[in-house]
Amino acid sequence: MNPFEKPHAKRCIVILLLALLSGCIAIQQGLKDREPFFFIQMSDPQFGMFASDSSFQEETRLFQEAIAHANCLDPAFVVITGDLVNKPGDPAQIAELRRIASQIHSHIPLHWVPGNHDIGNVPSPVSLVAYREIFGPDWYSFACGNWRFIVLNSTIVHRPDKVEAELARQWTWLEETLTRDTRTYSGTIIFQHHLLFMTDPDEEDRYENIPQLQRTRYLNLFKRNGVSAVFAGHYHGNGYGRNGDLEMVITGPVGKTLRQDPSGFRIVKVYPDHIEHAYYGFADMLKTIAFDNWPLLQTVP
Repeated sequence: MNPFEKPHAKRCIVILLLALLSGCIAIQQGLKDREPFFFIQMSDPQFGMFASDSSFQEETRLFQEAIAHANCLDPAFVVITGDLVNKPGDPAQIAELRRIASQIHSHIPLHWVPGNHDIGNVPSPVSLVAYREIFGPDWYSFACGNWRFIVLNSTIVHRPDKVEAELARQWTWLEETLTRDTRTYSGTIIFQHHLLFMTDPDEEDRYENIPQLQRTRYLNLFKRNGVSAVFAGHYHGNGYGRNGDLEMVITGPVGKTLRQDPSGFRIVKVYPDHIEHAYYGFADMLKTIAFDNWPLLQTVP
């Protein structure tokens, strides 16, 4: 009898082949995780801001342009860091936002982040429920490549007056997400609406930043867990700060600008060991993304 015809020999061969296949799949996945990719950060489309809630024609034009550029560039995902509309809960503004957002190619994930104009400057349990019914969770995490991305509700951190319990829930979840996930990531990036700080982590409290008490708490947590960067909006202009190894990236608006930067969005290239990013106004938007020889504003090691 041919020894390979024996049942136990056949089983051994099958097990060996399965092990080899599993190893090949693991190697392939490892190589895929090390491939660079890019994502797009949009912020503050804020439907209704131009005309003080009487109309949103200009926001429609700009957001349509943003989505068209995103479809052309084909990122790994798009994230919109808050102030989706100008008037919290306004049905017409939300409907127009979602109508245009639905035009993004179906294979491109779109991640929502709540801003103060989406849930109120002083959010309440009612406003949080209303947001979640339309846009889904207001804090969550996801992975892309070998990087971890965490979305936070910064408005309940900025003004927790009516939602102390929600603030505590988010903090507990964040601690557990950062410390109990056993996967080894290349890095972690935070998305939120409010900037933690403009240029100096010790700067005074102001409308745009997170108050010092909470700011220090979150910065310490991020430092302990190796967070690479926080990407925010809210300022309606660009800004950059640093706290040790953590970079604070503030991105200008898709909608109405309040600074010298034009309406546009940020392109973020993600490598196995670092990220690079640059902001582009719509008039100067790239047509394709190359992973070398492109203009950079900042690099996060």
